Amino acid sequence: MRVLLLVLALVLTGCADGGPRRPEVVVTTNILGDVTRMIAGDEAEVTVLMRPGADPHSFGVSARQAAALERAALIVYNGLGLEEGVLRHVGAAREAGVPALAVAEAADPLRHPGGQADPHFWTDPRRMLKAVDAISAAVQRVAGADPAAVRANAAAYRREVERLDAWMERSLAAIPPHRRDLVTDHHVFGYFADRYGFRVVGAVIPGGTTLASPSAADLEQLAGTIREHDVPAIFAGSSQPDRLARVLAEEAGVRVRVVHLFTESLTAPGKGADTYLTLMRANTGAIVDALTERNAS
Repeated sequence: MRVLLLVLALVLTGCADGGPRRPEVVVTTNILGDVTRMIAGDEAEVTVLMRPGADPHSFGVSARQAAALERAALIVYNGLGLEEGVLRHVGAAREAGVPALAVAEAADPLRHPGGQADPHFWTDPRRMLKAVDAISAAVQRVAGADPAAVRANAAAYRREVERLDAWMERSLAAIPPHRRDLVTDHHVFGYFADRYGFRVVGAVIPGGTTLASPSAADLEQLAGTIREHDVPAIFAGSSQPDRLARVLAEEAGVRVRVVHLFTESLTAPGKGADTYLTLMRANTGAIVDALTERNAS
C-alpha cells in the first residue's frame, strides 16, 4: 500500500511540475512545419519530420517518427504525392483515427501538362494564404488548443504572407516580358509562374518529382528550347545535386548559368532560407538577378 501511495505521489508531482501536456501536431515537410508553428504558437507542440535540406520526394520516416504520426493529435502534410516515402505512414495513422490535413488539396491545386496534380503550391503566396486558413481551422479543432489564440496567430501570419506577396510582385516587375521564361531542374515553379506571369518552358527532370530521370532525347529537346528562348539561367533546387542541370547547360551550346534556389526545403538557421518567408524572398532575389543581368548588360 505504501509503495502504491508513493508511486501515485510521484505521478501527481510530475504532472504538477510539468503542467498539462500540449497536444502534438506532427508535420511532414519543414516548410509546412514553419507555417504551422506560426499558426499554433503556444497552443500545440509542433513536431516536424523532415530536417533542413531534406528532399520530400525521397524522404523516409524512422520507426520513431512513424510512432509520432500514430500518437499525434493532428497530422499536417502536403499531399498530392509530394512526400512519396511518408504517405503510407500517414495513411496508416488516418486509418487508426488520427485527424490529418492534406494542405495542397485546400490550395486550389494546378495540374502538370500530363494531368497530374502539382503539389508545389507554396511557390505562390496567395495559395499559401489558403493553406494558412486550412491549417488554422484544423488546429482550432485540436482538443486542448485555444481557438481564439490560434485565429489570432493565423491572422498575424496572414498579414506577413500578404506583405510577402506584394513585395514579390514589385520586385519581379523588374523582369521584362521577354525574360520571363523559366527552365528548372524539375517542375516546381508552376504556381509561381501562374501567379506572377512567367512561363515554364522546360525542366531537366521530366515531371514533378526529383526521382525521375531524363533521357538523352529529353535533354536534346530541352537544349533546343533553351536556344530558342535565349534562356540565360537554369534554376536548380539547392537541396538537389545540379549535375544534370550543368550537363544540359553544356549541351545547349549557349551561355547559361545554373542558379541555385531553395525550392522544397528550408535550410538550417542562418543559412539563407530558414523560414518560409525568407525562402521566398531569397528565391525572388535570385530570379530577379538572373533574369535581368543580361538585359542590363
